[in-house]
Amino acid sequence: MTAKPAESESTKNSAGLDLVVVGGGPGGYVAAIRAAQLGKKVAVVEKEHLGGICANWGCIPTKALLHSAELYAELRHAADLGIEASGLRFHYGKAVAHSRKVAENQQKGVAYLFKKNRIEWLRGTAVLKRLDGGGLALDVGGKELRATNILLATGARPRVLPGLEPDGKQILTYFEAMNLPAQPQSLCIVGAGAIGVEFAYFYNAIGTRVTLIEALPTILPVEDKEISTLLKKSLTEQGIAIHTGAKVTDVKKGGNEIDVRFTSEAGHSLTVRAEKLLSAVGVRGNSDGLGLEAVKAQIERSFVRVDADYRVLDLDGAPIAGLYAIGDLIGGPLLAHKASAEGISCVEGIAGVDPHERRRVDFSTMPGATFCQPEVGSMGLTEDKARAEGRAIRVGKFPFKASGKAQAVAATEGMVKVVLDEKTGEILGAHILGGTASDMISTLTVARAGELTATEILHTVFAHPTFGEISKGAVEAALGEAIDL
Repeated sequence: MTAKPAESESTKNSAGLDLVVVGGGPGGYVAAIRAAQLGKKVAVVEKEHLGGICANWGCIPTKALLHSAELYAELRHAADLGIEASGLRFHYGKAVAHSRKVAENQQKGVAYLFKKNRIEWLRGTAVLKRLDGGGLALDVGGKELRATNILLATGARPRVLPGLEPDGKQILTYFEAMNLPAQPQSLCIVGAGAIGVEFAYFYNAIGTRVTLIEALPTILPVEDKEISTLLKKSLTEQGIAIHTGAKVTDVKKGGNEIDVRFTSEAGHSLTVRAEKLLSAVGVRGNSDGLGLEAVKAQIERSFVRVDADYRVLDLDGAPIAGLYAIGDLIGGPLLAHKASAEGISCVEGIAGVDPHERRRVDFSTMPGATFCQPEVGSMGLTEDKARAEGRAIRVGKFPFKASGKAQAVAATEGMVKVVLDEKTGEILGAHILGGTASDMISTLTVARAGELTATEILHTVFAHPTFGEISKGAVEAALGEAIDL
């Protein structure tokens, strides 16, 4: 009797896999879980920590740090509310330790979900390869891994500009900036997008001298200009030195400090000296090292091109069978919740979910949030964008200072701003500075997604006193019916 050959590790791992997801971040792990819910046999290749950048170095642990800073700032200014504290100090090391514990719990949470949904985690890196008989496979640490479908969700990493190459000690990316061994006395941040602004707020709130440099005319350039202008004023009053329309021309390291020379908006040459420099000038897709060139995938400025079903396109613009990509890897908006939504939509398409039931990603309702203080939340068209598109609009604004709830909790800074279609009352955009903007924006996002108009908002009763009713006040203002203005 002839002995049966032993099953290879490669064959064993590949047996019956419907989907292999490369990347265990908010796009990849969510896609894997949804695919498992739909009855698919799934494996995930992740070389480092489950949860990706979001859970380990971005969204979640940074919010832990920001919350610590917010509490510290509130207590320092709480005397007007009847709270007096002496000997108050910020313990940087404990705050960082708390944020790392949060990240660790996030990793464990994703691992539990994988076990619950019978998803296999293969630790390592994956490289695409074409099979001789056609089709695709992955090389994972020298072992061949096959599946009916492959989904790339490898995310992005900090973009590096010439002269701002990170060294992990004096020139930092957000990875190092949230886990420094000691609080720096001074910090220069280049780039005033969400990452740059959040770190500027955090370090300034705990006592670091912060300078923020942005090449574009406003901070948070993607936000409504009026909101960005008000936020700049607020952060400046908090003590952050902000230079917009400024371009860095030279960076020199010397001893324990670094000199950053830049040209101001007025054309003057200025220099700021700081202990550390944080480069927050955007990201690039993690498309290199995946073997995409070998399968002739289309890549544009580091981001992979896909069709409406997230199928990777080849150099001729045709979809590559069985190969998909989502999240930061395919470009902006670079948001964790956008990646998760794309992951779900992608695997529902792969699984053949009814087109009427399949979840689709609508960028016109995609919310954004920046977790400084005051917070920023936004959705849809800015006022300038709506006007540039030639739309006839109504704009409504309601300041927090006119809200009883905001006055009661001493959070009167900022406003809610809505952009409505003049004829139909359609909610084209919403922009919030202040309060719990990151949560408040969800109400208006749901309203737009549900195709509600200003009329339905007016007919809805909001609880009083709440921050939420400020959104209704902005809609009333747009229609000239504001009660409390």
